[in-house]
Amino acid sequence: MRRTELGSRAVGRRSMTTGLLLSLSLACVPFVVWSFELGEPTFQDRQISKAIASRMPLYHLSNRVMDDEISREGLHLLIKGLDPQKLYFYKSDIEEFEQSGDRLDDFAKAGDLSFAFTVFNRFLTRIEERLVTINELVDMQHDYTVREEMVTDPDLLDYPASPEEARDRWRQRIKYSFLLLKAEGTEGAEAQDKLRRRYTSFARRMEQFDAEEVTEMFLTALTTAYDPHSTYFSKTTYENFLIQMRLNLEGIGASLQSEDGVTVIKRIVPGGAADKLGLIHVEDKIVSVGQGETGEMIDVADMKLDDVVAMIRGPAGTVVRLGIMHDASNEMKTYSIVRERIELRDSEAQSDVFEAGTKPDGTPYRVGVINLPSFYADMEAARRGVEEYKSTTRDVARLLGEFREQNVDAVVLDLRTNGGGSLPEAVDCTGLFIDQGPVVQVKDSTGSSEVLSDDHPGVAWDGPLVVVTSKFSASASEILAGAIQDYNRGLIVGDTATHGKGTVQSLMDVGRFLFRLAQPPDNYGALKVTMQQFYRPSGDSTQQRGVLADIVLPAISDHMPVGESDLEHALEFDKIAEADFDRVNMVSADLVAQLREQSTARVGQSEDFQDVETDIERYREQKARKTVSLNEEEFFARRAEFDADKEDEETIQEQVNNPGAIKRDFYLDEVLAITVDYVQSLSGQPIARN
Repeated sequence: MRRTELGSRAVGRRSMTTGLLLSLSLACVPFVVWSFELGEPTFQDRQISKAIASRMPLYHLSNRVMDDEISREGLHLLIKGLDPQKLYFYKSDIEEFEQSGDRLDDFAKAGDLSFAFTVFNRFLTRIEERLVTINELVDMQHDYTVREEMVTDPDLLDYPASPEEARDRWRQRIKYSFLLLKAEGTEGAEAQDKLRRRYTSFARRMEQFDAEEVTEMFLTALTTAYDPHSTYFSKTTYENFLIQMRLNLEGIGASLQSEDGVTVIKRIVPGGAADKLGLIHVEDKIVSVGQGETGEMIDVADMKLDDVVAMIRGPAGTVVRLGIMHDASNEMKTYSIVRERIELRDSEAQSDVFEAGTKPDGTPYRVGVINLPSFYADMEAARRGVEEYKSTTRDVARLLGEFREQNVDAVVLDLRTNGGGSLPEAVDCTGLFIDQGPVVQVKDSTGSSEVLSDDHPGVAWDGPLVVVTSKFSASASEILAGAIQDYNRGLIVGDTATHGKGTVQSLMDVGRFLFRLAQPPDNYGALKVTMQQFYRPSGDSTQQRGVLADIVLPAISDHMPVGESDLEHALEFDKIAEADFDRVNMVSADLVAQLREQSTARVGQSEDFQDVETDIERYREQKARKTVSLNEEEFFARRAEFDADKEDEETIQEQVNNPGAIKRDFYLDEVLAITVDYVQSLSGQPIARN
C-alpha cells in the first residue's frame, strides 16, 4: 500500500509491488492481456549511473570498492525488490540473470543500464503471463475443506521451475486472498471483481514504470548492497524527501493512498485548502483531476500515485479541480480548490500538559508531554541564510518555554514514532537538556573520529526528564536518547531497545557531480550515502544494539521485525573510546531499579497491559509459523484468536497516519505514573547542570 500527501510529503519509497486499478463500480472488470515493454534509458540516466558507481567507493564508510561481490548482492536485491514472494519469475529467469551476476558493477560504471531494463522487461512479460492464470483461478471454484498449507516464508521457496508449478503457487495465493476478503465481509462476485482489479491494476502500473524509476531501482540495489541506508533518490523521490524535511509545500493538504486500485483520501490536513473547503472527506475517492477553472478533467484510472500527486500539487493561489466520488453516497461531484502553502503541522513537535498523581499539598503533578515525530529542518532556507528557518530545536525550545510558564513538574519527550532526520538538529535539541558537552561522536571511513557537542551554555529544561522510545525510534532520536542516558540526565522508557541505526548519511546532489556547479541546471536526483558511524558519549555505538530502555513497557512493536538487525547488509556494532564529559546526578542504578519495580507492579495489575502481554505471545507464535492454513475452518479459527499481520499493519499505519498525535491511553498513563514516581524520588535534589 502506498500513501502520499497531496500538498504533502511522500511517505516511504516507491513500492515496486503495489499499484492498483482505479474502478468506480463493482461491475465485472473485463479480462485484458497487454503486451508492453519499457522504453530505452536516456543519456541522463546513463550519466547518473556512472556518477553513482564512481562516488560510492569514495564516500562510503566501509571503503568497499564496487566489485563482483557487491554486484552479486545487488542482483539479489534487485530481483527480491521486484518479486519478493517468488510468484512471477521462473527459476530459469533467475539462472539467466545470475550469468551476469558479477557484472552489474561493470554495467553501472559504464553507464550501461541494458541489463536492468532486460530484467524489468522480463518481469513485465511474466506479469502478462500470470494475468492469464490469475483470471482463470479467480473464476474457479475452490475447495476450502481440503487441509492444505501455503508457505508464507519466501526463503523456504525456490522460484517455480515450470508453468504448472507457477500455476499451483498462484492457486494457493488466490485461494488465500479469497479467505482474507471473506474475513473482511467480501464474498462471491464482489470478491472476484476485487481480485481482478487488484492484479490487473498491478500490471497496468508496472507498465507505467519509466526509465527514471528503473534507473533508481537498479542503482539503489547496488547502493543498498553496501548497507540498507545508502540509496539513490530519483528526481521525484528527492523532491519528496526535501518536502518531508522542510515540513511545507504547496497543494491542497490531503493524504492519499491507493487501495485495490482506488485512489482514496486517507487524511485531511487541518487548516489546509481541502479542510477549509469542507466538502471533501476521508475515504472519498479521486476520479479525475483538472487544472484551472476550465482545464480538461483527466481520468486518473490506472495512473501511478506519484503522477496523481504531481497533478494535484502546484503553486499556491492556482486552482485545481477534483472529481470526487463520496464514500458515503457513491455520488460523484467536481470541486474547485485553490492551492495553498501547507504547513505539515502533524509532523512537527506537538505538546500537551497532563495531570497525574498527587503532591503532598493535595494538588496533582503537572507533566508536559512533547511528541517529536522527526528531527526536521528547512535545509534550503538554511542554505539561503534565512534566520528563522523551520527547526526542531526552535520548536522544542518554544514548547519548553511554554511548559515553564505553566509550571510543569516534569517533561516527557516522546520519540516512539521518530525515525530520525537532521543530525545537527539532534545535537542542538539534546543541548536543550544538558549544559554543554559532547552529544555524539562520529567516525568516518579513515577511522578518525570527531566529537559533536552542545556548545551553548545553559539549558531550556533542567528538571526531571523522561524519554519514551520504541523500536521505531531510529538514528537521530537514538543520538538524543543515548546522550540523555549517558549523562544520567533522564529516564529512558519504552521498548527493550530502539531501532539500532547507528550510521550517518550525507545527501549529495548528483547534478553537482555531473556539472561541478553549486547550482546544477536541473534536478538529477541525489545520492544518500552512509559516510560515518555515530557513537554515544560513552563510546558505544547504537548500531544494531540500539539504546536500551531503563524501564521496559509491554508493546507489540518491541517484537516486530523492524529493527536494524532485521535488515540485509546492516553494518556491525562496535565501540570507541569514551568522550570527556561530566555526568549529572539525575539517574542512578538504584533509582532505576526502584522505579522499575514500582512500574512492574502497576503493569502486573493492569488489565490493558495484560491484554497486551497475551497479544504479544500470540503474535510471536504466529510470526514463528512459516505456513498458513487454506482450510476455511482452520483459517478462521486461527484468525479469531489473533491476526499478527493486522497488528503489523495497524501499528505501522498508526506511525504514519498520526505521527504527532498525543493520546492519553493506558500506555501514556503508565509513562506519567513513572514520571511522577521519578519526580518524587528526586525529592528536591540538584537540577541538571554539570
